[in-house]
Amino acid sequence: MRTLFRKVLQMALLGGGALLLSAATRPTTWHWDIPSWAPAPVVPSDNPMRAEKVALGRRLFYDKRLSENGTLACASCHLQKLGFASGVPTHVGAHGEPGLRTPMPLANVAYLPSYTWANPQLTTLEKQMLIPMFSDQPVELGMGGQEKALFARLSDDPCYARLFRVAFPEAKGAITLSTVTKAIASFERTLLSFDSPYDHSLHGDKTALSPAAQRGEALFFGEKLECSHCHNGLNLTDNIRAANMPFPETGFHNTGLYNEDGKGAYPASDHGLRTVTGNAEDEGKFRTESLRNVALTGPYMHDGSIATLHDVLAAHYSKGGRSATGPHGENPLRDQFIEPFDISEAEIADVIAFLNSLTDQSFITNPAFSDPGKTCPLALPSASPSGKGAQ
Repeated sequence: MRTLFRKVLQMALLGGGALLLSAATRPTTWHWDIPSWAPAPVVPSDNPMRAEKVALGRRLFYDKRLSENGTLACASCHLQKLGFASGVPTHVGAHGEPGLRTPMPLANVAYLPSYTWANPQLTTLEKQMLIPMFSDQPVELGMGGQEKALFARLSDDPCYARLFRVAFPEAKGAITLSTVTKAIASFERTLLSFDSPYDHSLHGDKTALSPAAQRGEALFFGEKLECSHCHNGLNLTDNIRAANMPFPETGFHNTGLYNEDGKGAYPASDHGLRTVTGNAEDEGKFRTESLRNVALTGPYMHDGSIATLHDVLAAHYSKGGRSATGPHGENPLRDQFIEPFDISEAEIADVIAFLNSLTDQSFITNPAFSDPGKTCPLALPSASPSGKGAQ
């Protein structure tokens, strides 16, 4: 049946409109290509996974026509070779305006209960996509008020006209804000990373980690550093939602990065979670970032203000928060687990060796996640392209 579907779809994309609509009424079954130990992600009921949506979303993810002036795509701030992070503290938007926060990496975003650094109300990737497209403080893709222009651009492309009909037969191929964001979200949910040396070590391969990485692992999960209180579990973060969980876990923390007034204030440009909740106790709280591929995803912290993993350990966490070395001292609002600790250069090197073991080479080189180019696909994938994983 699947072979027949793909043949019919190929004929349709070559120009048979009637065949295209016929093929589109036969939805493919999605299979998550994940290790046996990993639970399935949660998918919104109004956007079920389909291979056709993923192929369309991948194309949109790399398309600079999603920005007002054609200068930026989603992929401009999320580079595969960097674990879909940006590599810069903040990314300049389509109008040349600097960003406020560093773009977050996208590995395993399908398992997150909320999106962006400090907004627990953005609970789906579909909703999150509205921020870079339409935000004006700061401007990112700059599409605010330009929705009709965007839909016209995409409609003028014969390839998109075909792909939207195949991906969204229930919408008769309409190119709308809903179908655009659903397609991109579907692609982003396939960005799964479970093939790092640490994954293999955790699930049976005792040779996967170097002796230095093993020592670093013991330090990371030990009581001396307390890292695992916030960086733990499937995604090395205390933010997780999966199909086998009765409710999501969410973690927003103040790490003592700033203390502008001696009372715990963060810079006026960004108060973190407090901006959303209005609660004074949420000053400086940000979502715990996943550490998957962390050696590639710097600079670090919400504003990219710490350049290296060495400085994250030596100049920030070991001090009980970087602000502890400033004129106002320790931030009184910092999380209870952010306490000073003594660590040698040798121990720092071991922890960094462990953090390097979280890099998934198959993830950052997987061709299924790369730029599809200008060629319109004549055949679409029939299953998740997430590739390898430690079994």
